[in-house]
Order: sequence, then structure tokens, then C-alpha cells
Amino acid sequence: MLRLAVATDAETLDRIRDPLADHGIEAEHVPTTERAQPLGEPFTETAFDVGFVYPSRLMEGGVADAALDIPWVNGRDAILRSRNKAGALTRLQRADVPVPESVYLSNPVDDATLRAAFEAFDPPVVIKPNSTTRGVGIAKAHDLDSFLGICEYLSLVHDYRAADDRSFLVQEYLPDARDYRAMVVDGECVGAVERRLPDEERRAGRWKHNVHRGATAEGVELPAEHRRLAVATADALDIDWLGVDLLVSGDRAVVNETNARPTVDAATKYEPGFYDQLAALIRRTAEQG
Repeated sequence: MLRLAVATDAETLDRIRDPLADHGIEAEHVPTTERAQPLGEPFTETAFDVGFVYPSRLMEGGVADAALDIPWVNGRDAILRSRNKAGALTRLQRADVPVPESVYLSNPVDDATLRAAFEAFDPPVVIKPNSTTRGVGIAKAHDLDSFLGICEYLSLVHDYRAADDRSFLVQEYLPDARDYRAMVVDGECVGAVERRLPDEERRAGRWKHNVHRGATAEGVELPAEHRRLAVATADALDIDWLGVDLLVSGDRAVVNETNARPTVDAATKYEPGFYDQLAALIRRTAEQG
């Protein structure tokens, strides 16, 4: 039995544990935070062969990586390539993958620079921290004063000396866009979900489609051109296990974000060979060391 270290004890571990066990892979949680670890002592009683996804907190992840001394399906570099939204979008543009119109800003910037960024778009605009997840900190501004006020709050956060990311994005807003998460495993799109807000939430003015913020995820069959877009994204970022977020508005489809630590949904939302391919990727990672 191959032993797989999983750094997050959440829905994904619950969902992958039994299907991977059927493929001879034992998935076990390895806590990397909220613990006291004497350096030099064993990090865990279990000897692992491979890790799933590098821990989300990079400092703690560095300790776990050094102690476990195992390869990861998605290692530190893959996590950083995906988490850096502006960097990922730049790579995708260079690979001719369509993305939203965006302006990247790094604090401190003056009001003239902010105004120019805002006026590059037809409002409203989306303001998005460059490295947060789950929709944290994303806002929409309809006018210049509101936009500048949001940017001022970001500057206050960025003034904190421990803040290691002081950048953010201003992006076009795509009204009424449909929001899809496509899953790519080892260069193949193996399924997708459409994320939707309940009608009452939309009527209340909500517009973010993150599942962690109340949206539902329903399995869908993506058109071939959208599947190719997801695969091209994973190829451009050189990440074998990737969630690709697509926004589709009219006849236009763009890659909005990517996630190198995607939540795994119920198996019914993926194609029949999903776990065969995931298990094969895990085994190959272990063998290549």
C-alpha cells in the first residue's frame, strides 16, 4: 500500500480516502500547523511515500517538507505559480490563453496611478488581492470614490510589516457570466462543475460564486472548446493537478483563476476514470521521487 500524506484535513481527504484505497493508496492526514514539533524528532509515526499537495502555509510547509523528505504531486513551486494570480494570468496570456482584462498594482501607488487603473475599464471593476483564496478580499466598485476607498483599506493592510504580499489586481467585471471549475489531471480534463448562487442570494446583490461562500457546485459536461482551454491552462502553468476557473459570458470564455489545491467534489461530478488517473499520477510522482 502506497502511503500518501495529505496536509489538509477537510472535505477532500474524506472524499479521496476510500476511492484511493481501492487503488492501493492509503491517504492519511499530516498536521503541519497548530502543533509543537521538536526539531530532529520524527515528524510523524507513519513513513510516507508521497505527498498530495504542499501545505498552504509556506513556512510550516517548509518544515514538513524537510522532515518528511517526500515528493509532492503539487509541490511548492506549483502552489506559488497558481496562487500568484497576476503571475498566472501573465503566463496564460503569453500562451495565448484568454484571460480577463487586468491591471496589476503593487503598493504603495499614488492616487493618480490608481485613477488611471480604474479609468482603463468601464465600471464596475473588480478589485482582487493577488494571493488570497476562497474569494477573500475581492470587491466590486462602481465609481472612482468607492474604488479609491477600497484601495485605501488595502494600503492599510499592506502597511503592516509582516504583510509579504502588497499587490492586487483591478479587473474587468463580466456581468451574468457563468462560473465553471474544470478539473485537470495529468493533462486531461476529467470533469467540471458549474458554481451557482441561490436565487435569493443573487436578489440580495451577491455575485461571488465561491462554494465556501454559499454557492452550489453542480456537475456539468463542458463543451470541447472549454475543456481544451482548461488543459491549455494546466500545460502553460506546468501543473499536473489543477482546478481551472472559467467565466463564460455570451460567446466569450476566459480563465479567471487557477487553484493548485482544488477541493475534490463528489465522484459523480467527474468522469468514470477520474480516480484511475489521479491514482496513476500519485504513483508516478512517488516513483519519480
